Amino acid sequence: MTASPSPDEGLTAAQLAARYGLAVSGARPPLREYVRQLWGRRHFIMAFSRAKLASQYSQARLGQLWQVATPLLNAAVYFMIFGLLLNAGRGMSKEVYIPFLVTGVFVFTFTQSSVMTGVRAISGNLGLVRALHFPRASLPISFALQQLQQLLYSMLVLFLVVIGFGSYPDASWALIVPVLALQFCFNSGLALIFARAGAKTPDLAQLMPFVMRTWMYASGVMFSIPVFLADKPQWVANILQWNPAAIYMDLMRFALIEEYAAENLPAHVWAVAGGWAVVVALGGFVYFWQAEERYGRG
Repeated sequence: MTASPSPDEGLTAAQLAARYGLAVSGARPPLREYVRQLWGRRHFIMAFSRAKLASQYSQARLGQLWQVATPLLNAAVYFMIFGLLLNAGRGMSKEVYIPFLVTGVFVFTFTQSSVMTGVRAISGNLGLVRALHFPRASLPISFALQQLQQLLYSMLVLFLVVIGFGSYPDASWALIVPVLALQFCFNSGLALIFARAGAKTPDLAQLMPFVMRTWMYASGVMFSIPVFLADKPQWVANILQWNPAAIYMDLMRFALIEEYAAENLPAHVWAVAGGWAVVVALGGFVYFWQAEERYGRG
């Protein structure tokens, strides 16, 4: 007697999977479903960002004080080199230049830290990525959220610096909220973009400090772009002023510093700030989602 043929004989792998209701492990879901899954992990994103923030300086004696001390020390160094030696504050009194510089350092550090943590979001958490199934975008977004929380703690010191040099709270301080919201969206998009790039090329993490330092010097952290480029073609100053890091710094300075008036801002500044936030956030999210099923493999 011969055995009866198997009902699966001759079927392709795809037909077998369809017959038994099998699906590819870790397959990328449709974009709308991916967004729904990400929203379902919102509590994880918040908890993960808080845990990372709490552990960041756990080995240091001063602990969380370094969240404020680090950007303040950077600002002090820049003031000695650029403010005192190179006269980068030309056209501004000391009462304006010091808050101008400290605000620039704090705001740019927010973007810089989001990128630097984002580039390691996947490659630095491979154990978590390979062990659990969850939307991988949770990681770079949680790192950007961690940097936002760190900035909010630091803002208390920034407020004291600004008030100490004669700029007191007024209605313009309400602009801080939309500025931070737009910058957070922009930073999250950047973190997603570099998380995908860093997952494929881990050496990118070694290159990014040089890229970020170049971006910082080109964004007017330590000097006023219109004043320093007054003898250059106008299009050069426009390009530097419209770069997103400069946009968000200038808006924060306009909100906080009483004597930093609207004439220091580029044309259509709010439209440009919103455009950068929307384009980079949405573009970065889609770009990251397209490689969802490849993270943690190989």
